Parts: sequence; structure tokens; C-alpha cells
Amino acid sequence: MSEPLNLEYLCKQCIEIARDAGARILEIYNSDYNIEEKEDTSPLTDADLAAHNTIVKALTALTPDIPILSEESATLPFEERQKWHTYWLVDPLDGTKEFIKRNGEFTVNIALIDNHRSIIGVIHVPVLNIDYFGWKDGGSFKIEQGGETRAIHARQQAADKLVVVGSRSHGSDQLQAYMKNLGDSELLSMGSSLKFCLVAEGKADLYPRIGLTSEWDTGAAHCIVEQAGGHVTRLDMSDLSYNTKDSLLNPFFFVFGDNSRDWSSYLPPETD
Repeated sequence: MSEPLNLEYLCKQCIEIARDAGARILEIYNSDYNIEEKEDTSPLTDADLAAHNTIVKALTALTPDIPILSEESATLPFEERQKWHTYWLVDPLDGTKEFIKRNGEFTVNIALIDNHRSIIGVIHVPVLNIDYFGWKDGGSFKIEQGGETRAIHARQQAADKLVVVGSRSHGSDQLQAYMKNLGDSELLSMGSSLKFCLVAEGKADLYPRIGLTSEWDTGAAHCIVEQAGGHVTRLDMSDLSYNTKDSLLNPFFFVFGDNSRDWSSYLPPETD
């Protein structure tokens, strides 16, 4: 029988790994770099690949027996992945479009998935030098500019005027219809997994994602939100889980703190 994983230790090691990847990203961010187009037409930069290589090398050294699924190595067939009980799920540069726009709203995401659930989450924000992180039964935390570690908590009671966070690069008519149904609310536009972080630290009430994402976009942030007392659910309010099917695309989902409201009740009729 294998020893149980030391989640706090692994999480703190991942903070250092994510920071190293962030430093590589910033070197390229502040220079001229190449932009290619992947098969799904999404952009790929030198920074995505540099961060991927940094993270994969470090995680392989840290836990040689745990497989790694990264956005930049995502061609692994489900026949292989479905045998994995525990694995690292990585988005080396989440928010490539924001990186290209040079608005700073991009992150490094590292998650550990166990039995289809996220049990470690680390998000590093290179431009701001901020770390968000959490591990199962350990809580969620934030470090700014390498300073003190402080616990973060999602709002357990939504504000009278809801603060809703949405994608800067992936808005939709369905989201606008949903916002209208919500009533008195304000929408904050934000790139990458930072949207989850705003809910996790109590600065936003809700992040409704009525649009496509992949599992590496959500894995790290999912743990951070849950350990901060928040929730990540499908639109029918059931749990969002990982590595259960051939496609790595997520269903649409909600991220929120206040569990007393049925956030699905505001969906427009045509939303799948």
C-alpha cells in the first residue's frame, strides 16, 4: 500500500514551480516572440512552451510516478488517461490571448487531480507576482509580492448588488441574457483563471461560464475555490469532475460562494 500524499508539501513545491514558469513567461513577455496557431485556431506562443517545459521537468522530478496532463501535451487518448487515478493537470499559460494583448491577465495553473476531483490548486500571476493556492482540507491562501500568506474565503452570502465576473475575451449573448435575469448586478471582465480567484477571495459573488473551457483551465482554480468555501458546479448545480470522458472540454458551469441560491434558475431557456 502506497504512502498517502503530503498535499501541503506538494502544494508548496508547486508554488515554486509555478513561480519559475512565471519567470520564464515574463522573460518572453518583455521581448519579441513568435505566435503560432494550434489546430483549434487558438494561439500558441514561445511562452506557453517554455512554461510547459519548465513545469513538466520539475513535476517529473518531484513525483516521478504521477503522470502529467498539460494543455501543450493534451493529445493523450482517453484509453490511457482513464487508467489514471491521480495525475497532474497543468495549464502552463492560461490566458494566452491576454498575454498577447499585454494586459497582464494571465496565469500559471497547476492542479493535482485524484479520483476525478481537484485536491491541489496553485495559480501564479506573473505580472503581479501573486500566488493563489489551496489543498484538500487545508484551506486556500494568497501571497502578494512574496509577502505574508493570508487565508482567503468566498462570500457565503451574496451581496445585494451582485458582483459577477465574466471573460474578457469570450463574452456571449447567453451571458448577457443571464445577467439580465439576475437583476441588480455589475459585471467585471477578467481574463484567465483570475475570475475564479475573485470568487475565492470574496471579491465577486458569481462566475457563470456559459462558454467552452477545457479541464486544464479550471482544475487548479476549482480546488482553490472549494477550499475557500465556494463551489464549482455544472449548470444543473451538480459537481464538475475531471477525466471522465474522451473529450477534455468542460460542460458550462457556475463558480460561487453563496450556496443558498439556485443560480441555475436565472438561465435563459435556450441554454444547454
